[in-house]
Amino acid sequence: MLKSMTAFGRFQAESEGVLYTVEIKSVNNRFLDLTVRLPKRLAYLETGVKPFLQSCGIRRGKVDLTVSEEGGSLQPAYRLDEEAARLYLQALYTLRDTFGLKDDISVSSVAQNTDLFIRTAEKADPEKDWALLSSLLAPCAEAFNRQAESEGERLRADLNEKLDGIESRLAVIEENSALAVSGYRDKLEKRLRTVLRDESIAADENRILTECALFADRVAIDEETVRLRSHLASFRSRMNETDSGEGVGKFLDFTLQEMNRETNTIGSKCADARIAGLVIEIKNEIEKIREQIQNVN
Repeated sequence: MLKSMTAFGRFQAESEGVLYTVEIKSVNNRFLDLTVRLPKRLAYLETGVKPFLQSCGIRRGKVDLTVSEEGGSLQPAYRLDEEAARLYLQALYTLRDTFGLKDDISVSSVAQNTDLFIRTAEKADPEKDWALLSSLLAPCAEAFNRQAESEGERLRADLNEKLDGIESRLAVIEENSALAVSGYRDKLEKRLRTVLRDESIAADENRILTECALFADRVAIDEETVRLRSHLASFRSRMNETDSGEGVGKFLDFTLQEMNRETNTIGSKCADARIAGLVIEIKNEIEKIREQIQNVN
């Protein structure tokens, strides 16, 4: 099953009076480019997030993960640095008396100096905190993967349709290629005989037949069409697997390069106008597929 790199997942849960919200969103990227935003008290666990998400099947894309918390008793606590506050007030009084300033010293004005307060934090418990964080990440990653798979299914249907179009055009090319080769051979033979007659040179029938056969072999596209069909079958088979496995996007991209190579060779060998037109149409379809698979995980 194909998975899209463009997806979104969201999960909410409450623990010890705190409401946690987890969001994972992703867009296309060749590799896994992960940005993690965690609550400050859980920030020290960030290094474990990437391998955890990879184990959940998120392996490519520019991924943004955000975990936020609201309410509860886990908010930061503060205590007053009494010595700092005493020295600060003393300085304020000196400033007031020395310059004859209006006395508007109050609790609210003094409290604006955040240096007077010391943040107290609970002692970290890595095992407990990771159990909490992983219990939030797992269901969010599952929701993310569901949407990625749903989008991937729509993508797969579109790609199958485009592959059908390529195969139908290839069938027409194969039907016309034998006639085209025969026509090339007849034209070459006629031209050779005309040149020999004009130059009053005796025709060597064996040599003419040999040259015509060699030319016909050079413009034949049987090998290219067979290889192109093989690449199409390989692309479709891997794309339609129930479990496409890791790196399916890279595999499809490589196979598409080989499909394009064979198509270019067919185009360079054939001078037939109809075949040339079909080759252009196949190349256009390949380019559309290339744009689509950039979104495959």
